[in-house]
Amino acid sequence: MAQIALKIDVDTLRGTREGVPALARLLERANARATFLFSLGPDHTGWALRRALRPGFLKKVSRTSVLEHYGLKTLLYGVLLPGPDIGRRAAAEMRAVRDAGFECGIHTWDHVRWQDNVRQRERDWTLAQMQKSYARFIEIFGSAPATHGAAGWQMNESAFAQIDAWQMAYASDGRGHSPYRPTLGGQPLAHVQLPTTLPTFDEKLGVNGASAAEVVRQLLALTEPEQAGQDTAQVFTLHAELEGQKLAPAFAELLAGWRAQGHSLVALADYYATLKLDRLPLHPVSWGEVPGRSGELIVQP
Repeated sequence: MAQIALKIDVDTLRGTREGVPALARLLERANARATFLFSLGPDHTGWALRRALRPGFLKKVSRTSVLEHYGLKTLLYGVLLPGPDIGRRAAAEMRAVRDAGFECGIHTWDHVRWQDNVRQRERDWTLAQMQKSYARFIEIFGSAPATHGAAGWQMNESAFAQIDAWQMAYASDGRGHSPYRPTLGGQPLAHVQLPTTLPTFDEKLGVNGASAAEVVRQLLALTEPEQAGQDTAQVFTLHAELEGQKLAPAFAELLAGWRAQGHSLVALADYYATLKLDRLPLHPVSWGEVPGRSGELIVQP
């Protein structure tokens, strides 16, 4: 039975309070495991409007109905409204999903600040942001996080090195096709990267007029055993603000389709436990474009 690891990025206060509990209920009904990755500091979603001049950004905003999915109040955080502290105001929701048996990890401290800056930032800035999220995670959960998944699939070399410093065995910080160990300056790091392998809902939604139902069909076509290979594992990234709210019915249909195809729906920890670590390839930290997203992301060469 091939595995599909479900990685849930939680970007906003609304996503944490509303999308996370809804997804937990949906996943429990589907007998599915998953990894929730939390933004733990201020919600400055409104700052993302500064990306308006980035090639492809406005096209993505228009076809994915950002206002409809995120809500006006969230889009004003950091612009006309102060950015609320997610970790302070939604700690109960975070602990509840942990108590329900789901794996929890770090997404970021400040989602927009990290996504828009980390590639160009120096080591001290990077480690300060990461240490804030690490300390807040321990404050909320009472234990160290097992994994990390970068906001916007954006990292730098210092960030990858810090994953090792935290002694995390695995993380999911980029896009690619299979597990690997990243290298810095030709030297392998200790942790394993489990890259997102499948397109995300928002990368497909609205492309050539594709509806949510059509996106479900496209994703299921990619995971047909005859298409992907009977034992090929996948990593699928979803968002609490999308699949946990307006797109929840479509995500439920996707889960049912994966079950019908015979897939096991697991957390990143479950996927990592199946790997033959001595056979993993080494790849340098690399950047590239992904269809449906603006700008460059961390990619597997």
